Amino acid sequence: MRLGALEAGGTKMVCAIGDELGNIESRASFPTRKPEETMPDIIGFFADQKIEALGVGSFGPLSLDPESSDFGAITTTPKLEWRSFPLRKSLADALNVPVGIDTDVNAAALGEAVYGAGKGLNSLVYYTVGTGIGGGALLDGRLLHGLVHPEMGHMLLRPDPRDPSPKGFCPYHESCLEGLANGPAIEKRWGISAKELPEDHIAWEIEAEYLAQMCVNTIVLLSPKRIVLGGGVMHQAHLFPRIRRRTLEMLGGYVAHPAILEKIDTFIVPPALGDNAGAVGSLLLAVNAIQK
Repeated sequence: MRLGALEAGGTKMVCAIGDELGNIESRASFPTRKPEETMPDIIGFFADQKIEALGVGSFGPLSLDPESSDFGAITTTPKLEWRSFPLRKSLADALNVPVGIDTDVNAAALGEAVYGAGKGLNSLVYYTVGTGIGGGALLDGRLLHGLVHPEMGHMLLRPDPRDPSPKGFCPYHESCLEGLANGPAIEKRWGISAKELPEDHIAWEIEAEYLAQMCVNTIVLLSPKRIVLGGGVMHQAHLFPRIRRRTLEMLGGYVAHPAILEKIDTFIVPPALGDNAGAVGSLLLAVNAIQK
């Protein structure tokens, strides 16, 4: 199959051409501006590519109820120009192909589950830790949805007593995961970019504490067979052993499974697809759109 993939991000739109095996042939990136400025770039990229379907992993929140009249629309996003924009319908009408859509993190979770770090497993949770924090889940082979879609980045955490900004920086919630642990929170707390902080800075112990709390909450709530941590902050590879160690400490032996107690290094892992997880997952959303 010849398929299109769109990673619709708040900063940039990444368009790719590939196939159902996750192979990516070509890609292009466009800055995210107003819809009337950005959509012609996206449509222009795909228009002459003779794709059979398009898969979209998008920033949100999104309307993902197929029975809803606004299915595939961006809803209450803080990017006001995109609020209530009918993304899926606009692309389907312009390209005249089936369009599958889900959250960007669900797309990445799907890509990692089928062709990446979770290959061969029927459950996986993927988190991106970067400018924002979001989580996507595949359980029993199906992407997780509900009343809307999970907003794992806004789970509430216990502030670390060493944290000089224990309320975090989320405009909606005090002490939520995103407000405490995303890239901008690290920079605001310490007055320096996370990329410039040395590995022995207390910032990383606090960051690992929050991300370990995230992992513990995920384990006891969803019981996935693997947790994948991606995004720009997780390029700091030294975080992984800290997170694994603290996760085990907080669990206290309660979830007594060898995959956690004995193999934590292969339970909490970086993405095997690297920065391609979202694109590969979006190609698989295109396959699903054809099958439906």
